[in-house]
Amino acid sequence: MPGINSLMNLGTGALFASQAAIQVTGDNISNVNTEGYSRRNVRLEEGVSINWKPGQIGTGVRAAEVYRNFDQFIENSYNDKATKRERWDSLYNTLSSVESLFNESKGYGINSSLTKFFNDWQDLSQRPNDAASRQQLLNDTRNMVNSLHSMQNDLVRYQQQVEDYIKQDVGKANDIMSRIADINQQINVEQIEGQNNPNALYDERATLIRDLSKIMDTKVIDNGRGNMTITTAAGQTLVDRDRHFSLSYDGPQSQNNLKPESVFDGQAYFDGSSEFEYTVEVVTPGSVTSGAGAAQFRVSLDGGTTWLKDDDGATRLFDARPEDGSIQVDDLKIWFGTESSSSTTPTQPFTTGDKFVIVPKSALYWVQNTSTKENITPQINFAGQDNTRRLTGGSLTGYFSFRDNNVGRYKERMDAMTKEVIWQTNRIHSQGAGLKAHTSMEGTYGVRSDSTALGSGSSGLPFADKLQSGNSMMYFYDSTTGNLASSASFGPIDFSSIVPPGVENFDPDQHSLDDVATAVNATFGTYVNASIVNHKLQITAQPGYEYQMGTDTSGLYAALGLNTYFSGSAAADIEVNSKVNGDVDFVNAGHVNGAGEANSGDNFSALKIKEMSQADISITTAFDGTTSQTLIEYYDSTVAVVGADTATAKFNYNFQDTLASDLNDKQQEVSGVNIDEEMSNLIKYQHSYTAAAKLITTADQMLQVLLGLKN
Repeated sequence: MPGINSLMNLGTGALFASQAAIQVTGDNISNVNTEGYSRRNVRLEEGVSINWKPGQIGTGVRAAEVYRNFDQFIENSYNDKATKRERWDSLYNTLSSVESLFNESKGYGINSSLTKFFNDWQDLSQRPNDAASRQQLLNDTRNMVNSLHSMQNDLVRYQQQVEDYIKQDVGKANDIMSRIADINQQINVEQIEGQNNPNALYDERATLIRDLSKIMDTKVIDNGRGNMTITTAAGQTLVDRDRHFSLSYDGPQSQNNLKPESVFDGQAYFDGSSEFEYTVEVVTPGSVTSGAGAAQFRVSLDGGTTWLKDDDGATRLFDARPEDGSIQVDDLKIWFGTESSSSTTPTQPFTTGDKFVIVPKSALYWVQNTSTKENITPQINFAGQDNTRRLTGGSLTGYFSFRDNNVGRYKERMDAMTKEVIWQTNRIHSQGAGLKAHTSMEGTYGVRSDSTALGSGSSGLPFADKLQSGNSMMYFYDSTTGNLASSASFGPIDFSSIVPPGVENFDPDQHSLDDVATAVNATFGTYVNASIVNHKLQITAQPGYEYQMGTDTSGLYAALGLNTYFSGSAAADIEVNSKVNGDVDFVNAGHVNGAGEANSGDNFSALKIKEMSQADISITTAFDGTTSQTLIEYYDSTVAVVGADTATAKFNYNFQDTLASDLNDKQQEVSGVNIDEEMSNLIKYQHSYTAAAKLITTADQMLQVLLGLKN
């Protein structure tokens, strides 16, 4: 009922409401520089009205609740752009370091080393017998080899450094997901609709989601209160209300993805390392066997988007072999064993469509429970598109892209170029002649099995795919006079005695290392003895003889590492052949002519190597396919690729940063504290507080007047 007491209540309510508003305004002012703080307001609510004469009379005001100013739609849009920004930011920062490795501006890079190497062969062709020219060639070759080693070591070091960053981000992400789940639980406990809003918890959760979005792409499903679900863009659940999942960074492994009707009882095994994931798919059913009837599979290095092809553009097919016949597929040896033993051959056959995913590197997994995990390692196919079933944003994606797609690509290009430098040089050098004949020679390349065809993917030869049918000449001399041992002391190695008989020339699909040794002994046993030592061919002259290698149309000498200039097959292991390195007279500047003569002053091989440097050579990589360029042009194009990748990362970072900054500004317009506005509110609420106090004073005076009437 209206009266003086009602006035007292009106004043008291207004006093408390103004006090609450002043308190919240002061909180806003004190947190003006606090990151993640959202501006708060008090929602004032009119009290209950009383029906009375001459009409309804209000009962004042009350502070109903304190709420935060926050736009979830803008926040989700910001996180989407921020996760892309962080991806390109982490990639650009790491690529900037790599770019300096390929800096050729000072004239001391690999381009300069390659140029000197080939120019030295040109100089040697002008002075084939000059020891100083030969020594200069060796010195500059060692510099080139050291440059390649250094480049490869630095690239590996950058990959290892980024792996440390990945581990740190995985740990941070797991901690953030756990904290968000805890906050969701607290919100559900403390939230009282229309009365109590745990605004500080909401702000803390929003900040954590921002931090998580910087690490990986996220999608937020907000069902109110603490009933929030956070997933990756691909749909893997990270947080579901008060439950959280986790990420793990695990080492190399393989996983089966068999057809439902498959009875295959084994799994894929591998040896080696690679920046790629190998998707193995069975296309011809069969069993795991060393002989006929083996199942055949194809291989993809980009998640099944493209499949490895041969030089003719046809999909390469590989036989399913047990461990002793493992197949070389790019950088890996692949074979099949039982689930319990890699060396035991599975008994059940494959079904067409059976798949195996080989991950020969540390990878990122989403862990659902102790027995279920899913590979979410960012993956870019050879067309440059993201695998949308994996992570596509955040610093994790940037680091993985750097490790696998960028540095992995540069390493592959450097290995491909180095492999061609080795092969093309050795191909010429192995058919040449130096200033001395040989009394002993050991191949630098070994096989896994002495009885396996050398051209097979199971042979283990780095250059097995370069072999072709052809013949290989050898020449034999009297070690005292230097003359041909006899009119019949030279010719091609004859394979006609090898089973099946009648095939005179070497056949890479048929002949093994055992066959080569047997053929050499059968053809030239009077002059040399061929043996196999540690799965490498060794040729030793019989007493009183020495020998030279001649024309080799099959590539057998180069593939076995006989009479070669280089050993190794990649940037990490390229070396000068130890025999050449120990004696410059074994640098093959000349060759043996058709009459069996290795003439002094002959520069045939030196000129051929120089000419080779100016010829277009087909170089194939999984990332870039096949290109035809000179070796130096190919390296220069690699430098250009590094520069282009860095520029692309910088552009995308700036673009996404601009979009993210604009959205952050819009969020700040909603939730940010404006100090001028808050000071204005403070004055407004101060006057309201003063007026409420005046109302109480007035009611008190009215009451005193009434009390005075009794006297």
